[in-house]
Amino acid sequence: MNEDKDQMITMAHGAGGELMDQFIHELIVPLFASDMGEIPLSDLDDSAVVDDIVITTDGHTVKPIFYPGGDLGSISVAGTINDLLALGAKPLALTGALILPEGVLMRDIKKILSSASDMCKKAGVSVVAGDTKVVEREDLDSPLMTTTGIGKRHPLMDNNMEKAGERRTKWLSDNNLKDGDKIIVTGTVGDHGITILSEREGYGFQGKVMSDVAPLVDVMHNALEVGGVASAKDPTRGGIANSLNEFASKSNVGIEVEEKDIPIKDWVRNAGELLGIDPLTIGNEGKFIMAVEPSMAVEILEVIKNTENGQDAAIIGEVKKDIDGVVLKTEVGGTRILEPPVGDPVPRIC
Repeated sequence: MNEDKDQMITMAHGAGGELMDQFIHELIVPLFASDMGEIPLSDLDDSAVVDDIVITTDGHTVKPIFYPGGDLGSISVAGTINDLLALGAKPLALTGALILPEGVLMRDIKKILSSASDMCKKAGVSVVAGDTKVVEREDLDSPLMTTTGIGKRHPLMDNNMEKAGERRTKWLSDNNLKDGDKIIVTGTVGDHGITILSEREGYGFQGKVMSDVAPLVDVMHNALEVGGVASAKDPTRGGIANSLNEFASKSNVGIEVEEKDIPIKDWVRNAGELLGIDPLTIGNEGKFIMAVEPSMAVEILEVIKNTENGQDAAIIGEVKKDIDGVVLKTEVGGTRILEPPVGDPVPRIC
């Protein structure tokens, strides 16, 4: 970004990928970053750690607010919980805020809040505070929801990190990868982004179009119980392509990924080909990308596959110090650089 005072914010600035990363580093970090906390803002992880308290916050602008598999309420809760889990925290409580356009139907807000409540119960957390604002219809086209999550270090983390070997931090932070680590994705990728696009634009893709929105409490619990998880990310905006590149950049390593091993549903693959969208760059709302100690990878994979939301989990790659960035070995035997997207190709997915 340059100093031109007339430069405008685009949808891509909030869609994950390179433009949002540039926005954060040029506008947010210089003004707010500090070394406060064990995992400070400047680390740009999924959550921060201050005085042993894990905290994260999320604004949700998904459009439409109702879609197959979820809605604004469920994604707000699940997304925040997964950000806490991704750092190795046990989620304890949430706060929430609603910004509503005048004229929105009361029954729609009740449905959104009921979904959020159901998701909280499923994850075992409570909402402890909140706020509501209403604005003129011409200033807002649909409801927005912001959630803040609070957690503490997961009781299984000591066991987990002992089996993960020597790492930079005692958390599942982005900079913990080392040569030889295996990369696990906990399920099929691209489901959420294609579902939102299909519902918004009325494409009607064949197959069971369904978002993957879910809090991954059991997935993380099972993985930590086995031990050996070094890093984890919630690959939302920008998809797994963006998450893998963040891993590689922050850990100063390369990652090699096998395209044939990445689980993708047929309807997601077909829709991506039709629309010219790479499923690896599309946001997910019920998946983790994990880097794990290689000797523990198979066992971790098996216990993840035994959970409701991890049945399609797979080992998709390996950390390699002798390559740069993220390299994708294609199904036809070639290789290509898997670059972070400029922004998620499907805006307003979360």
